[in-house]
Amino acid sequence: MGDTETLPLAQPGVLARWLTTLRLAFRMTAFVLGTLMFWAGMEIDFLLRRKTRRIDLISKWTRRWAGGLLRVFGIRVEAYGPFADDGKLYPGRDDRGVGRIFVMNHRSGADIPVMLTAAAVRVISRHDLANWPLIGPGAKRIGTLFVDRTSRRSGATVLRQISDKLAAGEGIAMFPEGTAYPGDEVHEFKPGAFNDAHRAGAQIVPMGVVYGDPAAYYTDDSFMAHMKRIAGLRGMCVVVEIGEPLTADETSSVELKDQAREQVERLVEKARARLSAGG
Repeated sequence: MGDTETLPLAQPGVLARWLTTLRLAFRMTAFVLGTLMFWAGMEIDFLLRRKTRRIDLISKWTRRWAGGLLRVFGIRVEAYGPFADDGKLYPGRDDRGVGRIFVMNHRSGADIPVMLTAAAVRVISRHDLANWPLIGPGAKRIGTLFVDRTSRRSGATVLRQISDKLAAGEGIAMFPEGTAYPGDEVHEFKPGAFNDAHRAGAQIVPMGVVYGDPAAYYTDDSFMAHMKRIAGLRGMCVVVEIGEPLTADETSSVELKDQAREQVERLVEKARARLSAGG
């Protein structure tokens, strides 16, 4: 009897692709269903807790949503630093009631849900996301700020919104590198976040993030292709290091920017060392 033919599914490459496709389909379905359940739970909570600050309820539910989403995608987040060491969400406002600005290096489409698991913040997103099905209406509902980076008018509008949110005691998440980069090098920071902090007297909270799989980093592909690649990964660990807050009391916005970048660089190095030590 001659050699038997190998079944196509038994070939390692075919099996791997089949498993990746199955994993992707499961995760996208779980994302849609989980997001719908999240919105429903949050809306019910809004009705039952009318006397609770709305932003506090939003922070509670967005943390749940982000944590659940990351688990579905096989992403395990380990956060270290103030509040995180006690398993708590970093408050969006300081003891004076002024909102904080949280700055982090930007590496992946997963950065926003990672940030939401660690800090009570409103996020700033690309303007076209507001029109996406499911995500767009939800993002508007939780107070996401949308900006068209090609429009000066849009940028000015967002700066005014940030000032209003900080004065109202709401935290703002920013990625001051301006765009996403692969690798651990922290690139030059844009001045916007630090000008806002200086005007408002807001604290800057530095954060550093590293990913256990380089496939999680942005490259030259589109956002959807990038997220599809992440969804197809088997799993990975993400480490977030949170530093002590910086204040603008006796420093210029330029000095504050440089201090924050130095702190983020140090936190990224610390996070990478922790991730490497943990395997």
